Amino acid sequence: TYFPRDPKAPARPDSTTHDIDLAIWERFMTVAEGIVQEVWAFDGTVPGPVIRVQVGDTVRIHLRSRPPTLPGLAALMHPAVNVHPHAVDFHASMDASSEVIAIQPGEEKLYEFKAEYAGVWMYHGAAEPALQEIANGMFGMVIVEPEGGLDAVDQEFFFVQGEWYLGGQYPPRPPTPSLTKAAAALPAPDFVVFNGIADQYRDHPIQIETGKRARAFILDAGPNLDSSFHIVGTIFDRVIKEGVELKVGNAGNWASQAVDLSPAQGAIVEFTMAEDGLYPIVTHAFNFVGRGALGLFQAGDGDPLN
Repeated sequence: TYFPRDPKAPARPDSTTHDIDLAIWERFMTVAEGIVQEVWAFDGTVPGPVIRVQVGDTVRIHLRSRPPTLPGLAALMHPAVNVHPHAVDFHASMDASSEVIAIQPGEEKLYEFKAEYAGVWMYHGAAEPALQEIANGMFGMVIVEPEGGLDAVDQEFFFVQGEWYLGGQYPPRPPTPSLTKAAAALPAPDFVVFNGIADQYRDHPIQIETGKRARAFILDAGPNLDSSFHIVGTIFDRVIKEGVELKVGNAGNWASQAVDLSPAQGAIVEFTMAEDGLYPIVTHAFNFVGRGALGLFQAGDGDPLN
C-alpha cells in the first residue's frame, strides 16, 4: 500500500531569501502497487520537495545525508539507512561543476545560489554515476517565477515524469533499482510514472474545479525517456516551455494539445475543464501509459450528464 502524492503545487513564500533543509534518505518505497524498492530520495519522497521562488531570490540549500546508523525506534522505522555518497545539481543555479561535491552519510553541505532565470528547473543527485542517482529517485522540481510573479489562477498542480527500472523483489530486503537496465542503449523501464508512483492518480483521481482556470508545472526527470504530456478532453491555451511562451489570445488563437519534453526540460501549461467528467492525464507515448503513466482529473462530480 501507499499514500498518493499530493499534486497540489506549493505557494511561493513571501521572503526573498529561502533557507531550505533538504535531507537525503536511502529508504524503502512502494513504487507501484505491491512493488517495493530501496530508493534514494530527497526528504524521503520521490520526487523531492517542490521548491518555489522568484527571479532575484537567494536560495540556500542545507543538504544533509542521514547517518549510516540510527538510534532505537528510528532504525526500526527506517531499516534502509544511508551508506552511499551523494551530491546534488541544481539546474536553476549557475555554478561550476566543481561546486557539485559529494557528501558522505552523516555529513552536510550548503549550496547557495541566486535565482536569475525563470522556468521549471530540475534538481537531481549528481554523485557518480549520476544516472544511478536519478534512476534511484534523486530528482525534484524548482519553480522560478518571473519577477513580479505569475498571474493568479484558481488551481495549481505539479507533475514530474520519471522512470523505474526494477531491481527485482527479493525478500526480506528490497533491492535498489537496476543501474544495468537504466544504462541500456534502448531503455525499457518497468514503469513510467507521474510523481513517483505508477498509476497513483488513476486509482486516486485528482479533484479539479469545472470551468476554473488551472495551471500545471511539468518536468521530465527522465533519466532517459522523452515526455509528451497530454490531458485528454482539454486544450492548453497557454504554454511556457523552456522560456518560450504560447500566449492566451494570440493572433490566430493558436493552442497546444501536448507538450514535448526531453529529460531535464520543464514547462508550464494552463487549461480549463469545460464540463464535469473524468480527464485522463498521460504521456502520449501510449506504450508507457500501460506502464504507469496514467492519471485522472475529476472535474466536479465526474459525471458529464449531471
